[in-house]
Amino acid sequence: MSNQGISRRSTLGLLGAAPLGTGLFLADSAAAEAEPSSVPGGLLPGGEYDKFVAAQAAADQFSGNIMLAHQGHPILTRSYGMADKQRLIPNGPDTIFDLESITKTFTAVAAAQLVQQGRVGLYEKLGTYFDGFPDDIAKTVTVHQLLTHTSGIGIHGHDFSDTPEFFSEYLSWNSAQEVIDGVMAIIRKSPLAFTPGTQNGYSNSGMFVAGALVAQVSGQSYYDYVRQHVFTPAGMTSTDFYTRPQVRSSSRFAHAYLTQPSGDKLDFTESDNFGFIGTPVNGAYSTVSDLLRYAEALRTGTLLSPSFSALITGAKVALSPSDLPPDPDPHRFYGYGFRVSIRNNHDVFGHSGSGGGTTTNLDIYSDLNWVGVILSNYSTSIASMVDLERKLVSEAR
Repeated sequence: MSNQGISRRSTLGLLGAAPLGTGLFLADSAAAEAEPSSVPGGLLPGGEYDKFVAAQAAADQFSGNIMLAHQGHPILTRSYGMADKQRLIPNGPDTIFDLESITKTFTAVAAAQLVQQGRVGLYEKLGTYFDGFPDDIAKTVTVHQLLTHTSGIGIHGHDFSDTPEFFSEYLSWNSAQEVIDGVMAIIRKSPLAFTPGTQNGYSNSGMFVAGALVAQVSGQSYYDYVRQHVFTPAGMTSTDFYTRPQVRSSSRFAHAYLTQPSGDKLDFTESDNFGFIGTPVNGAYSTVSDLLRYAEALRTGTLLSPSFSALITGAKVALSPSDLPPDPDPHRFYGYGFRVSIRNNHDVFGHSGSGGGTTTNLDIYSDLNWVGVILSNYSTSIASMVDLERKLVSEAR
């Protein structure tokens, strides 16, 4: 469930396992690539980044889709590898990928919408909204701490998916509500790892509670709320929390391929450990075009007011180089559900994700008006691709 190693949908595939501007919403089918004169050659088709990604794919180190976009227009879009090796279906511009932990940003946006409406207080304690937590959690942990990974609830290595109870139960959950109820029952019994607010500890359990909070306050299921208030207004027509039967039956989904010690790649999507549906922490599915729409919706005030968009995507907690989520830049922070990095004096917000056979990254360059998306259905690292993207974009003028 973290951004390194094998996550919920990975090891056991848990549940189905800024400045304002005017953007252009794109169709899910391949859009014509723009080539503004202001774009340096390294970012254009045939340039340094394009050639590097092609070389990674040729070496079977990358399978998936990439997109670079400037001012809402795609500059470079590419698809490599197979979405389904058994059925010989290649990845294409409409292929839908598991986002893994990029999903956390949707949960943060949903929670921030309720804060903006005055229905949730960032300073409020969990006991204001939930029953069933022990006093040391209910009376101390705040919404702010859930969204910044400073709550002390279920830090990486001690999250709900690390418990024997989860391993024994998660494959028996066959509805979205069973997933939410089952995980929350585990989290309610989990002790604090540290005093809330005193440390940073990447916590899928904490972000899961933030998603349950959205449902508790809104009166809708978490899934319905995010569909109605995040995906639909952003124009994300292919994005959803798809179930195991949906993913396995449609040719539009990229199967996740987990590299084995032998070098062989296991189709994790077809494995017995693939869970029923994603959660507030990972497992939403999307396309590169939909993520560009999402970035534009954040920039243009479609999802949140400009001030609240800046609030959730701004740095809150300083991270050390070893802290999760992993990132190639040394100057990095966590906001509310968003990772924030600094490259060449330009801030980059978004999130990364990884799991069994899935590696993803969303970068939004707030002052340069660029967006970079990498969606891979391999478990191999994409860090070198992210690093080169940031180098070339941050040096663009």
